[in-house]
Amino acid sequence: MAQTTPNHTQTVSGWAAHDSSGKITPFNFKRRENGENDVTITILYCGMCHTDIHHVKDDWGITKYPVVPGHEITGIITKVGSNVSKFKIGDRVGVGCLAATCLKCEYCEGSQENYCDQVEFTYNGIFWDGSITYGGYSKMLVADHRYVVRIPDNMAMDRTAPLLCAGITVYTPLKDNNLVDTKGKKIGIIGLGGLGHVAVKFGKAFGHHVTVISTSPSKEQEAKDNLGADDFILSTNPKQMLEKKRTLDFILDTVSAKHSLGSYLELLKVNGTLVIVGAPDKPIDLPAFPMIFGKRTVKGSMIGSIEETQEMMDLCGEHNILSDIEIITTDQINEGLDRLANNDVKYRFVIDIAGPSSHL
Repeated sequence: MAQTTPNHTQTVSGWAAHDSSGKITPFNFKRRENGENDVTITILYCGMCHTDIHHVKDDWGITKYPVVPGHEITGIITKVGSNVSKFKIGDRVGVGCLAATCLKCEYCEGSQENYCDQVEFTYNGIFWDGSITYGGYSKMLVADHRYVVRIPDNMAMDRTAPLLCAGITVYTPLKDNNLVDTKGKKIGIIGLGGLGHVAVKFGKAFGHHVTVISTSPSKEQEAKDNLGADDFILSTNPKQMLEKKRTLDFILDTVSAKHSLGSYLELLKVNGTLVIVGAPDKPIDLPAFPMIFGKRTVKGSMIGSIEETQEMMDLCGEHNILSDIEIITTDQINEGLDRLANNDVKYRFVIDIAGPSSHL
């Protein structure tokens, strides 16, 4: 059992990895009692993120075993603390990556708490009370209400789950680059996976010309016919890449494998911006000349604040934006992780935590 406190009195059923083999098995553990700032959530669904794979296999050397993954959580509130006024029992809510921050630094006070130096995550983190955080591969969660968002009534809880990580990860750079309220730009999305497919939906909903850029020719029909992309560039085709040189205002790079940015930067107009949201485990190549001769900018971005997450969720409700998912049961978690590692999913696995009764 990982570190707990005397206040951790609630026994919870979940699923955890116990070593770097990454195999997930049933696991009972303790959660804290609902505090004055907390809400207790019965978990209905939990999305499966590439980050889960890295943690269960200790790819980054930071895993605290046993680890209960999951930071794309949707569920129903069953208890609220005395200081909680914005939620009530029965509310449909979501929890993403954040579990705690310092609440007083310039980033927390400026609604950028996801960049707080003391940020702790929904799983494999250390909560304020010193206990190790456990994620959404479990039946129930106790969360500080300041890191919880409301889910609009018209949004399906299963297809909403991946928006708590994948969705906010691609929404924030669009907002930061004035692409939420300004229409008519030409934007490129590199990679058509869990992040990329949501980015295409956002780009179209916000009124932009969207080009999918991929190494897989088979993705063209999917991008155009099913997701509504306006154009497609096969990045392994030099002719196509040359023809589209200097045509895009903005590029969002969702690829998590090592790659070079040079040829993609040439697709940008002068003063164009490329934002990296994928997380390759090895350094990417960044040639200087495409930046110098195009006055181009390369930036990074991670998730978003809770304020931004709620804003994104409300816009998703307004525009009917949901993730494309494949539902799996709790006894299929290992199979799901294996398939996810091989990019064998369209486009996000979501675990049906509560079983048949969870289809709300």
